[in-house]
Amino acid sequence: MNSVETLEYNTERPYLIIPEYGRHFQKMVDYAMSIKDREERNKVAQSIISVMGNLQPHLRDVPDFQHKLWDQLFIMSDFKLDVDSPFPITSQELLQARPEPLEYPQNHPKYRFYGNNIKRMIDVAIQWEKGDKRAGLEYAIANHMKKCYLNWNKDTVDDKVIFKHLYELSDGQIDLASDGANLTESVQFLKQRVTKSSRPSGSGKKGQRSNRGKKRY
Repeated sequence: MNSVETLEYNTERPYLIIPEYGRHFQKMVDYAMSIKDREERNKVAQSIISVMGNLQPHLRDVPDFQHKLWDQLFIMSDFKLDVDSPFPITSQELLQARPEPLEYPQNHPKYRFYGNNIKRMIDVAIQWEKGDKRAGLEYAIANHMKKCYLNWNKDTVDDKVIFKHLYELSDGQIDLASDGANLTESVQFLKQRVTKSSRPSGSGKKGQRSNRGKKRY
């Protein structure tokens, strides 16, 4: 017989349920299912689990990881392998169930350049009792708002504008304008922005001496 005719192609082979383990693992699982003696079948299943654990030796003795390996063994057998598992057998319906969809934030803030995190910080601040701790947080929020405003709008902004926006976003519960507070000067934020943009990228040759003209031995 021509050797070419005996070649096996992946398209002609059985479907791999968990391709990460490869075809040899799948063949071992198929062999375990073909064993009629239950005691022998249990021994083979334990051996397969041991080999699967050897692929990640740092995790093979962790109970949760062991449970995962048994789940994967049953998955590769299409839940047809009848062996004694040391863990509760997870049902096929539970493993194949679709996870609940994630809820994405649907906030549409009036001042988008502040971002959603600012609104969350404001919501936390208004829940605190009034005092030095809350006052410090409110001042920090206002300063961060001023920094965000300068990053996206212009090179200067009056503190009254920030206080007005903070008052609106907090539904009137934070009013720094009436406290006579003063925020960090715009110049300081602009200096930080210039400093960050002028930093070397690290790809230069600062500190390196040229070897041009030197003799090599």
